[in-house]
Amino acid sequence: MAGLILWAVVSDIILIFLIYKMYRTKKDILDYTSSIEKWLDDTILGREIRLSDENQDTLPDKMSQKLLRINHIWDGKEKENQNQKSKLKEIISDISHQTKTPIANIKIYLEMLDDEMLSGREREFVENIKEQTVKLDFLLQSMIKMSRMETGIIQIHSEKTNLYETLGKSIAAIVPKAEKKGIRLYVECDEIIKIVHDKKWTEEAVFNILDNAVKYTAGGGKIQITVSVGEIFTKISIKDSGKGIDIGRQAEIFKRFYREPEVHDIEGIGIGLYLSRKIIEMQNGYIEVRSAIGKGSDFQIYLPN
Repeated sequence: MAGLILWAVVSDIILIFLIYKMYRTKKDILDYTSSIEKWLDDTILGREIRLSDENQDTLPDKMSQKLLRINHIWDGKEKENQNQKSKLKEIISDISHQTKTPIANIKIYLEMLDDEMLSGREREFVENIKEQTVKLDFLLQSMIKMSRMETGIIQIHSEKTNLYETLGKSIAAIVPKAEKKGIRLYVECDEIIKIVHDKKWTEEAVFNILDNAVKYTAGGGKIQITVSVGEIFTKISIKDSGKGIDIGRQAEIFKRFYREPEVHDIEGIGIGLYLSRKIIEMQNGYIEVRSAIGKGSDFQIYLPN
């Protein structure tokens, strides 16, 4: 009988010990996960991770030390990136400044030559130089824009403003090229639509797509711009009656410097669509394209309301 009582007491003690052990283990796990969560929050917010005053050789202590080392490495990398961006900004600014003057001078000399008595052959040469100067200027400005986008120098300043006005400026800029090819432009956009966007850069993105549509649409074709407001996004559809894009290349066209093999006789350097996508993505939007060979293309821009 005494043995049974002793066994019962020992069993109770073991049970109590196990319950206590489970409680302590659970508490240690909760404390550990809470510490990790705090350290990760500090890392995300750029705060210094604070270590305990006691230098304990425990798992939480080792983990906090490693996270602190990672934090220091990231800080170093961030400073290095900022320095590189600053240097690149200076280089881009210098290139922009240094190229403006010679190009402007070439244009002035060409205007002076227009007033001279030139033979037919000489006049042809002058017109060719004018055309190449415009292309060179466009190339340099596109390269500078691309570099500024990629290095974060260009900042997006979005505000809730009229979309119709933004589209109007893009369309007005493309009208001369469209008229030259006899391409008809149609617009369907409510004049009171307002969405959060950067007017200047959205205008640039839309113009690039319109310019692309005019380039690859044959004379007498048409381009339809349609705006529709959804629950989350406003869609700007730019649909042309051009040559269309093979489905296998539709993911490639937004890459910088990409040009389809069969269009190298058409002016362009393959930056416009790349810039458009970057601009829209910087505004938390996206671009889709739907196209088929011989059936035109439909570029759909989605911007948050």
